[in-house]
Parts: sequence; C-alpha cells; structure tokens
Amino acid sequence: MFKSVFAATAALFTSAGAALAGPYVNVETNAGWVGDDYTSATTDLHVGYEGTAGAASYYVQAGPAIVAVDGEETDTQFSGKAGIGVPVSDAIGVYGEMSFLTAEDEDDFGLGGKLGVKYNF
Repeated sequence: MFKSVFAATAALFTSAGAALAGPYVNVETNAGWVGDDYTSATTDLHVGYEGTAGAASYYVQAGPAIVAVDGEETDTQFSGKAGIGVPVSDAIGVYGEMSFLTAEDEDDFGLGGKLGVKYNF
C-alpha cells in the first residue's frame, strides 16, 4: 500500500502543476498534550482531489495514517477526510468536514465532524 501512495505522490510532484489543478498531496501531523505530557500524534499521508461545484468548493483525501501513542508501538491505519465550503456573502463562508480513522478493533473506528463559519475582513 505504501508503494502505491509514494508512487502517486512522486507522479504528482513530477507532473505539470498547472495541468493538474485538482489533485494534491497533504502530509499533516496532529499531536496532543495534556499539560506538558505528550500523549500521541497521528501523521496523515493523504492523496486528494479538490474542486468546485457552482459556488461551493470541496475536497476529498485519504491514505495511510501513522499513529504514535506515547508508550505504545507505532501503528499504521487508514484515514480520510471530505469537506465542503459555501460562500454566504463576500465576507462570510460556511464549511463542514467529515473524517474517519480505522482501528484494530472495529468498535474503535473513529469518525469526526467539523462545522464552522469564517469571516474575512
């Protein structure tokens, strides 16, 4: 699985950027602490696509997620996100995102959601 993700990443970087406006690669780490105690980090290695549909913008991305919990063995899972943004006016937009992260135990399958309003000055 990693070979195909890295091959897709290499292909995206070596191709003409202007000709491929929609596809992208996103590497993101989210880490957590309680006070000064590190608890965990998840690094997503995603390949995605973004575009527009009318006035709305959207994206979908997925790939391996490296999960490093403090004191435990590092684990690789699969994660993904999909989101949409819609302008309400020239200064205000609303957006939403759904995400998932697989787990060893089916009962621990993670789902997340985000809704927001953005105001541009």
